[in-house]
This record gives sequence, structure tokens and C-alpha cells, in this order.
Amino acid sequence: MAQAPAPALAVSDADKAVLEAVIRAPTSEQRLVMRARIVLRSAEGVAIEHVARELGVAYMTVKLWRRRWAESGLAGLGDRPRPGHPPTYTREDRDRLLALTLGPPPEGTTHWSVRDMAKAVGMSPSTVQRLWTEMGVKPHRTESFKWSTDPALEAKVRDVVGLYLDPPDGAVVLSVDEKTQIQALDRTQPLLPMRPGQVERHTHDYTRHGTTCLFAALEVGSGQVTTDHRARHTGADFLAFMKRVARAYPEGELHVVLDNVSTHTTPAVKAWLERNERITFHFTPTSASWMNQIETWFGILTRKAIRRGSFGSVKELIAMIDAFTRSWNEGASPFAWVKTADAILAKAVPKPRATSESRH
Repeated sequence: MAQAPAPALAVSDADKAVLEAVIRAPTSEQRLVMRARIVLRSAEGVAIEHVARELGVAYMTVKLWRRRWAESGLAGLGDRPRPGHPPTYTREDRDRLLALTLGPPPEGTTHWSVRDMAKAVGMSPSTVQRLWTEMGVKPHRTESFKWSTDPALEAKVRDVVGLYLDPPDGAVVLSVDEKTQIQALDRTQPLLPMRPGQVERHTHDYTRHGTTCLFAALEVGSGQVTTDHRARHTGADFLAFMKRVARAYPEGELHVVLDNVSTHTTPAVKAWLERNERITFHFTPTSASWMNQIETWFGILTRKAIRRGSFGSVKELIAMIDAFTRSWNEGASPFAWVKTADAILAKAVPKPRATSESRH
């Protein structure tokens, strides 16, 4: 004998809009999405067995959520509390754990470990780890920071970011800096090359064969890099490199992004700038050299050409850097700068620390 069709659910227009929003939202839990679909299809008068078949759920599942909706509406779609044993640790236990975690570690240590904390509070290590995860504290991790105290921070950030995102028409924007004291390190034994099942290996000790200072200018619009090598990085060396850069870009305005080291602001450099009005320096804020795009290129150079290398002389080191630069320029493309000045400034100034309060 066929089952009698169930009556359509009563769903108001306002509730229907909420259910459709739950279904559309990418962050909605899938179980809530399924319940919302059941209710909406049931509101259209679709038979229970058809809804179950269409949505791939059990017949009794459709009946359950129809009943919950009829009883409680939107509130009925949430999960109800399930029976279980009372929690082993109270809110006071959790607050004590958090207070100890945020306080000084045991004498003779720099931070709490899971086992040290478990012993101090009388919990198991796994419980401490779980509660730390729930509270979002990670005593084993540390990060470095340095807030810029430059009084002209905002003006400099907006100046540099403006050059990256909206450079003057017809002008060339260059990121310039030096990578000093690059060491020509020679491993004490030959490298063992990579083989199937074995990574490349090298000795941990090495012989030093001197250093070089690399001067580099990255053209922001194209990604092309101009370099020079010098034994030192004095103001005279920097000025000589800038003259080389000026010859490489003989026409039009040059806007140069660089940091505030003393070699960039010597009297000789300032006098040269006064004679070359088409060249303008734009200084990054103090403690914000990461805003200079050439630093990104230096990082790539270090990872790909220097860190794992073995060089018997400074000449070999320079040859490797020059080979990398030629290869880079053959396929150069600009770095995509995406941070606006407002986004940078929102994180560049320390915020007042909020006072945490225990909930009771």
C-alpha cells in the first residue's frame, strides 16, 4: 500500500531567503546545507521519498528534518546536545592552564613544553596539547618582529608603493641595493651528486676564499637586473655603480628605490644627484628594507646560485653570479606588487595590546 504524501512544509519568505543564503555560502557546513535543501524541497510539496532520492539521503533523514523544522523552524536545524559524561576539566582548570602558559616558564628554561606543563597542572600531555590547540597558544613557536620608528613612515610607504603601483609616465623605476660580504666558500671535499634514492650531499665544513660585494639594480617594470662586483661597499663604490646605471638608462626620468645606509647619502652622492636632476632617490622607511624589490631578487640568487655552491676563488663566485644574472635577464619578468600603502600601514604600526579577561 502506497504511503500518503506528506503535506508541504510552511516556510516564510524570510526563512526561505535565509536557507538559500546558507546553501550559497561557501563557508556553510555541508550538513546544514543538506538540511536546508530538505526543507526547501519539502516546502515545494515534493514527496518525502522523492526528496530522499534526489538528495541521496535516507527516507527517515528527510522525515527527521521535516519534523525538526515544524517544531522549531530555523533553530531546529542545528545539532542538539548529545548525552555524555561531564567534562573532566572545568573552566577553572582551563583558565589555570592558560594563566600558567602565558606566565614565566620553569626556571632554567625559555618556554613551556607539553610535558613540563602536564606535570605542573596534573594533566596528561595529550590533554595539554589539545587544550593549547583549542586556546590557540603555541609556546614552542617564536617569530621575530621589528616595528619601524621612522617619523616619515607613512610618507615613505606611500611614496614607494606609489612608484610600484602607479609609476610616472615614461619613467623607469629601479630598486637598488648591495649584497655585501658574499663569501666564496669551498667545501673541503667534492660534492656527492644526487642519485635515485639519495639527495645531493656535501661536507659541513669549508674553506673561505674571500668575499665580494654585489651591487644590483632591478628594473621594476621589466624585471631586468644590472649588477656590478666590488671588493668593498663604500660611498665611492656606490656612486660608481650609480653612474653605471645612469649610463645603462641614458634617457628619461630615473626613480631609484633604496634604503637609508650612509653610503647612499654621502656628500659626493648628493652632489652627483644635484647635477643629474632626472634621477630621484626614494628611501624606504627604516627597518623596512623588505619594501625594496631587489631584496626579493637577492633571495632568489642566494637559493639558486650561492647557498649550495662550492667556489675555489672569488673569481669563480663572481662567474656564477654573472651566469645566473644573464640567465635571469633572458627570461625576466616583473615581480607583482599587490600590497597597497593602506594595507602596509595597517600592519606597520604596533597596536595596543588588548587585556584578556577570563570568562566566568
